[in-house]
Amino acid sequence: MTFQMITLGCKANQADTVAIASLLRARGYETAEKEAAADIYIINTCAVTAESTRKSRAIIRRVKKEHPNAFVAICGCFSELNPEKLTDLGADLIAGSKQREQFVRALEGIISGNGVPVVDEITETFEILPVGGLDGRTRALLKIQDGCENFCTFCIVPYARGKVRSMPREKVLNAVQDLAQQGYKELVITGIEISSWGKEFDGDLVQLLAKICNIVPEMRVRLGSLEPRTITTDFCETLKHYRNLCPHFHLSLQSGSDAILQKMGRKYDTKRYMESVVLLREHFPNCAITTDIIVGFPGESEADFEQTLSFVKNCAFADVHVFPYSKREGTPAAEMSSQLLKTEKARRSKLLRTAAESLQNTFLYAQIGQRVQVLFETEHDGVASGYSMNYCPVEIWGQGLENQVKLVEIQAVKDGKLEGILV
Repeated sequence: MTFQMITLGCKANQADTVAIASLLRARGYETAEKEAAADIYIINTCAVTAESTRKSRAIIRRVKKEHPNAFVAICGCFSELNPEKLTDLGADLIAGSKQREQFVRALEGIISGNGVPVVDEITETFEILPVGGLDGRTRALLKIQDGCENFCTFCIVPYARGKVRSMPREKVLNAVQDLAQQGYKELVITGIEISSWGKEFDGDLVQLLAKICNIVPEMRVRLGSLEPRTITTDFCETLKHYRNLCPHFHLSLQSGSDAILQKMGRKYDTKRYMESVVLLREHFPNCAITTDIIVGFPGESEADFEQTLSFVKNCAFADVHVFPYSKREGTPAAEMSSQLLKTEKARRSKLLRTAAESLQNTFLYAQIGQRVQVLFETEHDGVASGYSMNYCPVEIWGQGLENQVKLVEIQAVKDGKLEGILV
């Protein structure tokens, strides 16, 4: 039988998709060709925003309409939090965001007529699953941690993912070596909140990252989103020596107003955040610093928004992901007064996106004349595309470069991408 995976949301979800696909292939199932219909569709849902839940439902409806005779299984954060909202869509199996191996066994049991109940309780330990990359990718994903205990007032994720669980250090290192042997040229370290890795057993994230970089010196190591306070002098002094650590750091900001950060339940202020930005630029020259911003949080005044706009410009981000605040039922922020109108959130989002686009262009134009290592991932009509170490998209004329790292001299910027020639 053939299957197709459809994934929404974060890189942690993508890593879970890789694991589910590996478990299915180990049982004899085959991935369907890209344009071919499959016997089984597995939709890995997201619930981080109202828009992501809407997309999850829309995709499930589309799959059921286009493939009425296929087996449809749903997992992920949306089905974890609101399974009752999915029962009317006609799925054959609804599970949550954990116990992936049990989920696959349940799927197999239902298909064979020997139904297996889904044991979908959050365990106290990290579930060890197969690792790898998404189909057609040159980068591998390694989820080293699951769960979150920050309970920011706007976020539903801790309720969906549960307490922090970390992959043991030796298991992490074994997985890293395995992925390098499989031929991947880049490793993305991901999780729900990787800054909390090892919390249960006093693990040291910085030393873990140093060890990872050390044992696979020919493999690029890219970090997922980090809590801003993770960036310390020790972090920078320890990791700046590793040439394979990608100088691309995603530090979620969410707001440039200290008053709003406090209402959000974030554990830093703008002064501490800027300390992280300064440290990174001091130790990792030409690094890309990217972030997320929530616009229109309950009670955000025009002055709060102007502070955010100013702070974003001062940080000179390479990229900014802008999200209008989305009310999530069951979170404290959903009950707060002074909810902003949709039109006002849209206006502020547009202003911030305009500023972010200008900052991104400034960063891209600063790359002209530089020689950068590019990992090429795709080719189309004679154009090879990939990413630099600091995560700038790069295109050159060339063929036969997929999954290779080449030195490129950057000559121009066009349509949000760098253009160059092989050195």
